[in-house]
Amino acid sequence: MTRLLALTLAAFTATSALAQNLVDKGFVEGWNIMMDPALGNGCLIQTVYQDLSVVRLGYDALDNRGYFAVYNKAWGDIQQGERYPIRFELDGKSYDATAIGFNDRDVPGATVFFTDRAFVTAIAQNKTLTVFNPEGQTVMAIDLKGTAKALDYARDCQNKKL
Repeated sequence: MTRLLALTLAAFTATSALAQNLVDKGFVEGWNIMMDPALGNGCLIQTVYQDLSVVRLGYDALDNRGYFAVYNKAWGDIQQGERYPIRFELDGKSYDATAIGFNDRDVPGATVFFTDRAFVTAIAQNKTLTVFNPEGQTVMAIDLKGTAKALDYARDCQNKKL
């Protein structure tokens, strides 16, 4: 019980710092539905994994694009604005991308933007998302369970139905 409480508190601490400017729109299938005023009120889904990585999938309404972002306090060497070549796989299908480093309230992370906003939906139609660094080492593997349903709500949010 103490361990569960510690994990819950750590997850709350990890997300509360990152969610200060986000507007809560609900919770579906393990994902928070939120709206980000900094991205033109773009809607997103966010969850926290056991290693305390915070993952977001959403829409940047300012630049009409989709994105996924990952934050983790353990990634201290990521620099704001730096570009990082990565490869990611969706159920084994490989994609090369450029992640942009950022630091949100002392929590480092990286974002991959997609000009095809429908690609966010394509991500959700898979079971796993695995991210690799340029050396081919696995950075993280994300279980996408519940993502499709949560993104349905994010699309409703984006279409102003929430």
